[in-house]
Amino acid sequence: MKKILITFGTRPLAMRIAKKLSDHFEVLYASSEEIPDLLLKSANYVKIPKGLLPTYAHEILKLSLDRQVDYVLPLGGFELSPLAEAKVLFEEYQISVLVPDKDILDTLPIIENPPADLSYTLLSKGENLLDGRTFGSTLDGLLSASDSGEELALICVAK
Repeated sequence: MKKILITFGTRPLAMRIAKKLSDHFEVLYASSEEIPDLLLKSANYVKIPKGLLPTYAHEILKLSLDRQVDYVLPLGGFELSPLAEAKVLFEEYQISVLVPDKDILDTLPIIENPPADLSYTLLSKGENLLDGRTFGSTLDGLLSASDSGEELALICVAK
């Protein structure tokens, strides 16, 4: 079974995504926010540094290698850019970072703290990890489409 690391893992959005993925993925939660001791004692929650630190991407890579993670889903807005810049490094270790490439990331609107009823797609190289359908591009990330389906927005919990 493939393993996915979701940052901001104590937030409701992370829980909703994990619930949809739990049949096909082993989910590991990470957060730079306070994690209750009870959760930390389980093997599924890990404390990570803040995404603003210059070593952030390397710390996430080390954690991903140690825990044999296949996918990293960053949910913090300030985590997106450092991990987009490090995607090639992660790919050298067969780890997919689910964030658009840096040049695309800078052009996408961002929806912060989305409502629970917002529909979304979790893409890895254009494949929807939630239902296996192909999106028709090589895009990565947690995205929501406009009603027309043409404008995409990236989803995160905080900037």
